Formats: sequence, C-alpha cells, structure tokens
Amino acid sequence: MAFTHRMVTLAAVVAIPLGIAATSYALTDAPETPQVPPAVELDATPRPASPPAGSPPATVTGTPTAPAPATDAVVPGPAATDDDDDDDIGEEN
Repeated sequence: MAFTHRMVTLAAVVAIPLGIAATSYALTDAPETPQVPPAVELDATPRPASPPAGSPPATVTGTPTAPAPATDAVVPGPAATDDDDDDDIGEEN
C-alpha cells in the first residue's frame, strides 16, 4: 500500500510541473518578425548645443592633463578588533 502512495506522489511531482509548462507553452503567442526600417535618415545640419539660460558661455583655457599613473601602493585593511564599543549607543546630547 505504501508503495502505491509513493508512486502516486512521484507521478504528481513530475506530472504537475510538466502540465504547467505545457499549458504555458501552448498559451504563448508566436512572436512576430521585427519590422526594420528600410533606411535611416540623419539630419543634414547638426544643431549646436545651447548652454542653459542665464549661464555664462563656456571657455576653454589651458591644456588637458593626463591622469596620475597608477601605483602599487598597499592600502591597510580594517583593524581585526573594534575598540569603539559604543557604536550602537545613540548620542544623548
């Protein structure tokens, strides 16, 4: 008798997810082929970017500088023990 209950349980565990997957697959719509435009048209005259109203015009002075080179400096990690025991106590001022 116990063997029959185990077989029914195993069949349910396998059949229910398969039934859900089959139903989901059957109810999905077939995706349509995407419509691609025949050509892309670009504007012939580019529009200059205008600064926000009320801001002075931007001026470029000097030459750009290169970023500092990377170093192999070692940053020390946090301390293994925390000496500050009142971290969880609120300030009472």
